[in-house]
Amino acid sequence: MEFPKRFTIKAFDQKGDRPLELSRPGNMKSHPWSYMELPFDPEYELYNNRMTPASLNNITPDEQYWAIRTGVILRNTGEFPVELSGADAFKFANYIFTRDISKIKSNRCSYQFACYHDGGMITDGVMLHFENKLWMAQADGDLFNWYLAHSKDFDVNISDPNVWVSQIQGPKSLDLLNAIIDYDLPKPFNYFDFCNVFIDGEEVIISRTGFSNELGWEIYLQSKNDHKKIGDKILKIGKRFNLKLTGTPVFRARRIEAGLLSAGRDFNKFTTPYDVGLDKFVNMQKGNFVGKQALETKKIKHKVMGLRVKDGIAKLGSKIIYNKQCIGEVTSSSWSPYQECGVAIVRLINNINDLNSPVEVYDYRNNNFEAYICDLPMYDKNTEIVKGIDRNIPQTPNPWFR
Repeated sequence: MEFPKRFTIKAFDQKGDRPLELSRPGNMKSHPWSYMELPFDPEYELYNNRMTPASLNNITPDEQYWAIRTGVILRNTGEFPVELSGADAFKFANYIFTRDISKIKSNRCSYQFACYHDGGMITDGVMLHFENKLWMAQADGDLFNWYLAHSKDFDVNISDPNVWVSQIQGPKSLDLLNAIIDYDLPKPFNYFDFCNVFIDGEEVIISRTGFSNELGWEIYLQSKNDHKKIGDKILKIGKRFNLKLTGTPVFRARRIEAGLLSAGRDFNKFTTPYDVGLDKFVNMQKGNFVGKQALETKKIKHKVMGLRVKDGIAKLGSKIIYNKQCIGEVTSSSWSPYQECGVAIVRLINNINDLNSPVEVYDYRNNNFEAYICDLPMYDKNTEIVKGIDRNIPQTPNPWFR
């Protein structure tokens, strides 16, 4: 049997008198902290034309999972902050995004997504609300040109501030933060707050956000910063906390368990916010926004649920079979070392009501497995871990199938 090929991006030393250079280097940018990863033979993938590590040879996906559940990890992301400024910046953002931007206070973050005119979703991200500007740190997708295409009637400046984002996550993440900053952390520093701190004399912005649903924070590296000075300080102090450098596998199972949706996989241009359970982030009472007219008449076609797979991992895109009928598909999938089973996010046909019976899914070798549809999040229903309320650290697996 011929297995599907896997493609990746690798780093090589330049050699000879005629170095090979990319014809369009802006389409494949490296993170300023990629020097941390290079000793571990990294494989990269593209995200917003930025390289983010898909694998490192010194740590397995399972080790990454347990590191974020029990300790602290650092991951360099491909998130892409775009700055909106000018007299109409907030008015413009209110037209592009589905939430009411005016209701969110300065020095707070908010979850945002944008829709096409037909109500289909473009991408999402975390927005930082400054007093006179906004940063939209977006997931993969082309929002920049979407902004430009809709900015004609607004006094707004749309720019790339050349900011890079890294995530420090896990139950020890705030302990590490307090150990590396020059002065005491501003209080309060609640979930979805952001503030300025100094690390080894360098002023940086940090936020109480992440993509793991674990306790954590993100750091925003600007062009004015000495990136290596900051990075080396974090790595040096991080040794005391057994800080682990990780890649994309660190979040995959954990964010699936938490029900955090991935742009382009769990939602896309063919799904509306209503199809994927994000209706609470759509404010139909505010003024006009792109997609509002379509959303007023859209019917819900799908529902998003979780899935646990016995003894295997469902293939991305696998059909979900119930009573010999296809009732949906797998949109995200991984293995949970904690639950010791495959976990997935699935998109079901909306009129499916029997969610208690076993269903059938397939892995990448086309083997079929028994699976069970479940609610999301799969545990921590009140999101107390990410808010720092639940500080219990799992010491052993808790198998779902016994």
